[in-house]
Formats: sequence, C-alpha cells, structure tokens
Amino acid sequence: MAFGFRVGVPGMSVRISTRGVRTSVGPRAARISMGSGGTRISSGLGPFSASSSLGGGRRRTGTTRSRAVAPSAAQLERARRQAERAQQEAERDAAIAQLEELRRQTTSVHLQSFPPTRPPVVPGPQQLSLAWALAQAQTHHLAGLGLFARAERAAARRRAAEDAPAYLAAEEARLQAVHGELTAEAGQWWQALLSNDEDTVCEAVNYAFSDNAAAGCAVGVDGDVLSVVMRQQDIDSLPDQVPGVTPSGRPTLKNLSKRDRTLWWLTSMGSNIVATLKEAFAVAPGIAAVDLAVLTRLPNTQRLGFVAYGHWTRQAIEAGPWLETTDALRFLDIGQDVACSVTTTASGNVSSAVKPLDTSRLPGLQGLLDHAQDDAGSDEATLADLDGDLRANVPAAHTAPLPDRYRIRPFAEWKAQSSPLTPPAPAGQPHTPAQPGRAPATVLTPGQNLALPEEAWQGLLIAFSFAGADADLTLFLTGTNGQVTCDEDFVFYNQPSASHGAARLLGRQPDGPHTVERAALHLAALPTQIQRVTVAINMDVEAGLSCGALTHARLYMDCGTGAAWTFQPPTGPDIRAMAIAELYRHTVNGQQVWKLRANGQGWTDGLDALARAHGVNVT
Repeated sequence: MAFGFRVGVPGMSVRISTRGVRTSVGPRAARISMGSGGTRISSGLGPFSASSSLGGGRRRTGTTRSRAVAPSAAQLERARRQAERAQQEAERDAAIAQLEELRRQTTSVHLQSFPPTRPPVVPGPQQLSLAWALAQAQTHHLAGLGLFARAERAAARRRAAEDAPAYLAAEEARLQAVHGELTAEAGQWWQALLSNDEDTVCEAVNYAFSDNAAAGCAVGVDGDVLSVVMRQQDIDSLPDQVPGVTPSGRPTLKNLSKRDRTLWWLTSMGSNIVATLKEAFAVAPGIAAVDLAVLTRLPNTQRLGFVAYGHWTRQAIEAGPWLETTDALRFLDIGQDVACSVTTTASGNVSSAVKPLDTSRLPGLQGLLDHAQDDAGSDEATLADLDGDLRANVPAAHTAPLPDRYRIRPFAEWKAQSSPLTPPAPAGQPHTPAQPGRAPATVLTPGQNLALPEEAWQGLLIAFSFAGADADLTLFLTGTNGQVTCDEDFVFYNQPSASHGAARLLGRQPDGPHTVERAALHLAALPTQIQRVTVAINMDVEAGLSCGALTHARLYMDCGTGAAWTFQPPTGPDIRAMAIAELYRHTVNGQQVWKLRANGQGWTDGLDALARAHGVNVT
C-alpha cells in the first residue's frame, strides 16, 4: 500500500511514497521526473508527447496522435440555419437597395438640368497639303509600273507633279464649298428654330425626348406654345413592397399600401412632367409655354386614358427651385388650368384611386378619345398606336450613320471627273462625242439658254481650255442689275474665292497641247442677293494680245452627274476681254431655277472695261 505527502517548493515538487521518492523540477510544460523507474524528461507540448529515459534501462520513445471529434447533428443543423438566415438577410438587403434606387430614379428626374440649345457651329474640313496631294497622285500614276521601269516611273512622277496642285486646289475648293453649304444649312435651321417653325421645333424636341424615362412627343406648335403628349409609367408596374423596419428596428420589407402606391406614382408623374417641360424649354428657345397632357393605362379598366394636363410657362418652370424629391409635386401649383386624376383629401392625404380625366374642355384630347379605339388591330389611328409611337419615339438620327460630307475624293475619281475636255464638234453636229463612261456634252450656240438640272446647283465644274496665247478666267457675282455688291464678288487670280468658297478658282494646268484653267461653283450656297454669275476671260494685260491670238478657246461645264455643256466663243482680233457665259436665277411656274446662257460679248479695252461694266472699281 502506498502513501505519502507533497512538499511544495517553488519550481519543484517532491513526492515520497513506498515506491520511492519522485521529484519534478521545472514548469509543467517540461518536467524531469526521478524515481525508481529512472530519470525522465517529458516535453508536454502539442498534440504529441515524448519521454526519454536518461539512465539505467533502455531508452524508449512514444508518440500519440490526438483524436478528431466529428460535429454532432445538432451542430450541423444550427450551422445550416445560420447560413440560411444570412442568405435571407443578404437577399433582403439587396431587395431593399434595389427598391430604394428604383424610387430614387423614378422620383428625381426633375432634379437634372438641361443645357440650353446654342447656335450650331460647323467644324471646318481637314487641312490638306501639297505633299499629301503629291503622294496621292504618285500612287495613282505609279500603279502597275515595275521597279526597273525607270523611264516610265520618271514620267509618272512628272505627271503626278503636274496634277498634284490642281488636285489639291480642287479638293480644297470643294471642301470649302461644302463647309459653306453646311454653315448655311445650320444658320437656316437655327433661324427656323428661333422662329418656332413647327417641323423644326417638333423634330428637335422629339430628338431630345427620345431617351427619356417617360416618353414624350411634341405634336404641334401654335405661335410660341408647344403641345406635348407624355406617356407616364402605368401604376400597376410599381412593385408590391417597400423598405420598412420591424418593431425592434431591424430592416425589413413591407407591403406597399394602395395610398402609398398612388403617392409614389403621382410623385413620379410630377417628376417626369417637370423634366419634360425643362427639356422642351431648353431645346426650343422660342417657345414660351407648353401645353402638356399625360397618357397612361388605367388600373381598373387597363385602357389608355389621360390622367393630367395643363399649361406651364417658361417663367414658372425656370423660376424653380428644383432641389428635393417632393418638389416634383409643385407641378400642380405652378401651372395654369392644371387637372390631375389624383386628388388630395380634406385630411391632406392623396386619393387612392386613379381615374380618367374629363377632357371635354380640351377638344383636341377629347377628339382623340372619341374617334380612336384602344385596339391595336384597328385600321384607323388608335390610342394604342399613339402609345406605341410614344414608347418607340427614337428618331432615325439616333441610330442612322451620318453621311460624310467632308469625304475626300480619291485622286482617281478626281482625275476621271477632270479628264481632258471634249474636242470641238464637227460643223453642224449638235453634240460632241461622249467621253468614256460619260454622256456627250451639249454644244451651245451664241445666245442659246437652257435650264440647269437641280444636281448642277450642288456643284458645277467650269473649265476654260485655250492655246496660242495666255488668258485668265474670272467670275463676277452680281445682282439683278449686273453689278457686284462689293469688290469681294469679283473672283480673279489675286482673289480666287468668294461667298465662303461657293465660287472659287481651282488653278490651271497643262492638258496636252492646251492649257486648262478651272473653277467651281456651288449655286445653292450663293447668297440670295447674288442673282447672276458671269464667266469671263481676259487676255494677259502685259502681253498686249487680243483674243485673235488664241488658236483654241473652249468653255466646258460639267455638273458631275453626266450632264455637260460646251461653248466655243468667237475670238475677234480686237477683243481683249469677253463674257463667255452667264448663269442666272429665273422663276418658272413659281419655282426658282438656275439657267445658263452662252454669251460671247467682248470688250476691246480688256480687263479694265470688263470689270467696270460689272461694277468693280479699277484704280
């Protein structure tokens, strides 16, 4: 039988028993045991324990792995419920966030601002250079020539060097003419918008409305008042729940009451109305007021009907301020003759029903209701058609690619259009032979006139071909009296352009045995005060020669679409300047046209007399 007692010494314990004396030294983590079994060291660390005998007997080492305990069924069930609850809370929080964002989006549209429309600024065409034109010409002329065809390649480079200046001048003149045309069109559009032209205003406003949350459509202009129909979101499309809190203050989802649904829908409608009015006034600066009617699908009958209308002035809308969501409901107070199907009860609450309005006071809306059925299958115009039009109010300009008005003509295309002039026709033959791929040019006789086709108004190429002496091509832009309104309307070698590029000299170049000087006219872009364009030539002043020194003289005009005209003016020995042809405005059956007359009138005193005859002061 063993017995003993324990003596406590700091850091050491001694146990005396009938089996011997055991002493433990050191902390619990590492102990030295001495007894009849010998002295042992035990590490006592980690999931494994090891001991070693330090004296007597054999050394023994033992290793033991701790046993893993599997979770119980209760623990697994508790973990499952916790994961399920966390998933539900995450879904709830996501739904709350979505509902809050939906409400914010549908009731804060009126808080955005719309920049006012400004006069359009037409960007100019790209800048071209002679190096660019030369590279284009060389590419064309060197095509198909081998690297070792040195003579042919040298000749091709010479031809390219001759063509490049004319190609550059032609493209610059054409692009400037296009820029002038675009600028004129932009100016006309701006004036039409300011003057409240109905088509212009409705098109501009509908373009702006096309990306709105509540589709709007401008349907007419009366003076400075714009009429708009707006399609409001159906009240039944609103969600059934809204964010809320439990009695303990935890976030939750609660059912949306009928009255709260109506208030949400009314605020959304007011927000869309104000935004529509703000955008209409921003887009159409000449509009002073907007008559607006709201169309939606009624919850009880599921038929389309008008639920709000009124008259709002620019001053009332721009006075604002529009800072809070609740400001959207001010649309009821700042308009004139405002009617709304949602009313306010005596206690200050909104009604819970949305009913159609009585539109008998508005003949236009009442007529639409009386003569149209909400049936998309009807052959006549219906409210369903109007609803579809409003929902699909996306102008083609939003998706259709715009044409490139500043397209650069490839060199080959320009070369084909400026090919050598048609040779003179044999006597008595009315038309000259056709150039490859082109219609024959009509030969004009002195005094003959004809109406130009409309395509010639957009671009007319003029070329004067001559040989035997030097001559210059000039243009006079005059009024009905045949006089220029200013010196800038005289186009000659020191002033090669007029009317923002609508009339322009393109330069000269050799063409076989002849020299050709070209000009371009954009008749449609000329100012209205320009009624006539005189195409004239004059002999070199310093040479002192007359037109009798010309061994070849021919005028050629081409509108680029196949129609062309040619005229060989008389070349008398005493004539030193000549008005070869004249283009002039003419009215036929109330429609304005441009006509061409072959002239051939000469001046013996040369350029000075020619210029004075057209109102140019020569000093």
